[in-house]
Amino acid sequence: MPDLADMLAKAKRAVLRRGIAEQDADELVQEAFLRIERYERAQQARSREALLVTAAINLSIDRRRRDARAPFAATNDLLEIADASPDPAQVLEQQGRLARAQAGLARLPERTRRILLRRRLDGATYAEIAADESMSVAAVEKQVARATLQLMQWMDGW
Repeated sequence: MPDLADMLAKAKRAVLRRGIAEQDADELVQEAFLRIERYERAQQARSREALLVTAAINLSIDRRRRDARAPFAATNDLLEIADASPDPAQVLEQQGRLARAQAGLARLPERTRRILLRRRLDGATYAEIAADESMSVAAVEKQVARATLQLMQWMDGW
């Protein structure tokens, strides 16, 4: 009669041949072993090894069928299914911060606001803005720097 380690190794090899991942194979063999232990409390098995291998293979077939029906349930990484959206309190805080920034932008002179938004939101270069506004590049850089500083001071504490 083979020892327990040999029986478990044989059952694992049989499950691995069926395409089950190694970490899942260990789990299936353990589950099969527990099932035959319960079975042997009430019944007498002629070959414990054959029963273990058969139970492990049947469990691997069941696992494959379950995975084929519901592949989304196979994930072990909870971060993949976790909701990354902000909670309602964070949404309200962000809306308040956005309203505050909008009010700060409204306080800027029209030309300064236009230059800042073109630079920060539209991604225009200093040279493009300078040409459109009939200003020097240095003057545009100063306008952006001053506007940024004013907004940072306005938003301080938010």
